[in-house]
Amino acid sequence: MNSPRDGAVSVPRLSRRAESLGTENAFVVLAEVNALVRAGRDIVSFCIGQPDFPTPEHVQEAAIAAIRAGKHGYTPSAGIDELRAAAAHDLATRRGLPITPDDVVVGAGAKPFIAYTIASVTDYGAGDEVIYPVPGFPIYESQIAANGAVPVPIFLRESRGFAFDPAELEAKITAKTRLLILNAPQNPTGGVLDRENLDAIAAILARHPQVWVFADEIYSRLVYDGRFESLATRPGMLERTIISDGASKTWAMTGWRIGYVASRALAPVFTRWITNTESCASQISQWAAVAAITGPQDAADRMRERFRERRDLIVRLLNDIPGITCASPGGAFYAWPNVTEACRLTSCADSEAFRKRLLHEAGIAVLADIHFGRRVPGDGQHIRFSYAASNEAIEQGVGRLAEFVRKGGRP
Repeated sequence: MNSPRDGAVSVPRLSRRAESLGTENAFVVLAEVNALVRAGRDIVSFCIGQPDFPTPEHVQEAAIAAIRAGKHGYTPSAGIDELRAAAAHDLATRRGLPITPDDVVVGAGAKPFIAYTIASVTDYGAGDEVIYPVPGFPIYESQIAANGAVPVPIFLRESRGFAFDPAELEAKITAKTRLLILNAPQNPTGGVLDRENLDAIAAILARHPQVWVFADEIYSRLVYDGRFESLATRPGMLERTIISDGASKTWAMTGWRIGYVASRALAPVFTRWITNTESCASQISQWAAVAAITGPQDAADRMRERFRERRDLIVRLLNDIPGITCASPGGAFYAWPNVTEACRLTSCADSEAFRKRLLHEAGIAVLADIHFGRRVPGDGQHIRFSYAASNEAIEQGVGRLAEFVRKGGRP
């Protein structure tokens, strides 16, 4: 019999849930990038989706004040009253909805609420279906599978401005459908659902009252063309929509881990989930988020304007490259260029081969479309740029891409 020192001892099997759990490839690629940088490689990275600005000064000061005031302990699982009230007022004011502090639950980032929602409205192994966007945030599909529900992709098409065809939604809803996940502005395309699309979605859902909606609106303050609109404002939709937002993207607070949702029906359930998992979000971060929401918005407004300038720059530069076309994203900080012809020009089999060669041969880190789900049939090959990077980095990185394509991928 082998002893533990032999290194060959078997371990008990994992659950199907653990084995089905996916990952977020942005962090996988980032680890690869960091390894190359440590080895001395010069890499211009566009792979991680977080603002490259510091958290606003007054938000930092609020956290320091909380520490010095001894606010170090647990809070109620749903969050401190001050943050729930601030978030409710902000969510209600910007969307024109009657949201109250009791409707709001605060978590350690917005991401955990994806899992909490799926676990709350589907039963493991019962065949319950969740419709989710593709391309889309990879954690959607991962958590659907891990929670024992059935993933049902709905395709965001370039020809529709990265919206899905409402007729396709109607066709995919069955008696087993329990949840529709919407994300606008979108990761990875930067697409925004306009009034016409939202009206059509609401009209379809009115015929299917068994379907909840998880509205991932974490980029709601980063809309560049027109104004942000939420599905929850449509008649009958507020009661069945979980509105998800947070501090990460708007105030450059990704590492502070503060997100929140609004749902009158599910707030008590989400509170119990948090009690069972994280207990509560960091009290220090919660006080910082109060300052972010209620304090001066100058820094957030400046960040948004910088992102708009960067969007215009990267779209213009990408469209100047032979074999690449890039629609102008309406929100978030992602560009989703079509590289089908560029793959052909550089003898790359697909976008993933293209991405790998860009990283190892041209020193540019991007993500491929397959990192965000299966490819959309008929839409070709795409890569994602996060333009949460300086103008200089954008010009340098896209310049390397242009040279790689113009040389046909040859050294």
